Amino acid sequence: MLEYLGVSGVNELYTDIPDGVLLNRPLKIPVELSEQELSRHMREVSSNNVTGRSFLGAGCYGHYVPAAVDAIISRSEFYTAYTPYQAEVSQGVLQALFEYQSMMCELTNQEVCNATMYDGSTALAEACVMAHNIIKRNEIMVSDTLHPDYRAVLKTYCESGGLKLTVVESKDGSSDNITPTDETAAVIVQSPNFFGCLEDTAKMKEKANIKGALMIGCVVEATSLGLINPPAADITVCDGQAFGNPTSFGGPSFGVLATNMKYVRNLPGRLVGETVDTDGNRGYVLTLQAREQHIRREKATSNICTSESLCGIAAAVHLALVGPKGLRLMAEGSHRNAVYLAGRLCELKGFSLVHKRPFYNEFLLKCPNGTYDRILDKGITPGFLAEERYHNLKDCILFCTTEMHRKSDLDAMVEAAR
Repeated sequence: MLEYLGVSGVNELYTDIPDGVLLNRPLKIPVELSEQELSRHMREVSSNNVTGRSFLGAGCYGHYVPAAVDAIISRSEFYTAYTPYQAEVSQGVLQALFEYQSMMCELTNQEVCNATMYDGSTALAEACVMAHNIIKRNEIMVSDTLHPDYRAVLKTYCESGGLKLTVVESKDGSSDNITPTDETAAVIVQSPNFFGCLEDTAKMKEKANIKGALMIGCVVEATSLGLINPPAADITVCDGQAFGNPTSFGGPSFGVLATNMKYVRNLPGRLVGETVDTDGNRGYVLTLQAREQHIRREKATSNICTSESLCGIAAAVHLALVGPKGLRLMAEGSHRNAVYLAGRLCELKGFSLVHKRPFYNEFLLKCPNGTYDRILDKGITPGFLAEERYHNLKDCILFCTTEMHRKSDLDAMVEAAR
């Protein structure tokens, strides 16, 4: 392989990696432990963890997950299954994914959805590549109200794919000042956006379509779809972690990518279709398979081979268990708690909302200097410190609530802030 590539040795393969992150030293591996000793050691280490109330969202959300979700997805036919190439032995997984696709179409108000993507950020990047392939233009326009991690992934994709990423600075916590051009392939709007504000996606879709561009709607907090109309969009992208998947220190998650049926052949990822067998009985198969490493891969619409099928099935199980009314109750509880907490905090001296716009369950608050550390010292995680990603938002904290917060949790946060 090295000879074919024309390199002298393995180390030459890593010349693009900075020296500071290469492992050029012996590993400090301790003496081996018995199972009993290791268990005791891990318990001692875990006792150092600080657990308590948290108001951190910013892309990962702690919602109610019924215990039945884990019980169902722990069945061996689900958790041991990889990509179901052999339809005749994978009917259970295929049907579960078909139901998942159907639910996501209902939630996003789109006509077709694939059987999960890697996560929300890469699904968004794939949607941009998809828009480029459809419109045959190179510019992707986005506001800085899009999640900064999503913008970082987009930047990587655009640089390597020959696309131009144009980031428009927000003036009032919205994407309203985005103006598509004749070179724009797609406009991206996240709603609720990173600051928690709701966006006028219908207005932006009209502006994009007039210029011949596609509108990509992005939803990072997916439970908002239980209360708020989905983005008006040609392509809709979501991160589905909030459905049936715990926060788990940030992962794993899965991405949702849904669109109009007319774009189905440009849709990356796997698609499960319903059909009948030779006896006329209903069955499920992978369909339109010119994709990834599979059939006719030279015509593939994407090079991502990873599917988060188990996380997607967890979402389908979760949504089936709570139902439409349960999802709405989750969303209403999340929103109600955010309204209460924002109101109480704004009563305190030196606290004020940064953006006077409607929000779902996250809001950005200007706070007195040092507030974040003082709340943290009380054993409460206050939220996301915005100045870590936005240098102009000094002393601003992005607070998040879900239906899991009790009134006593909200009042404890207010007292810590006081």
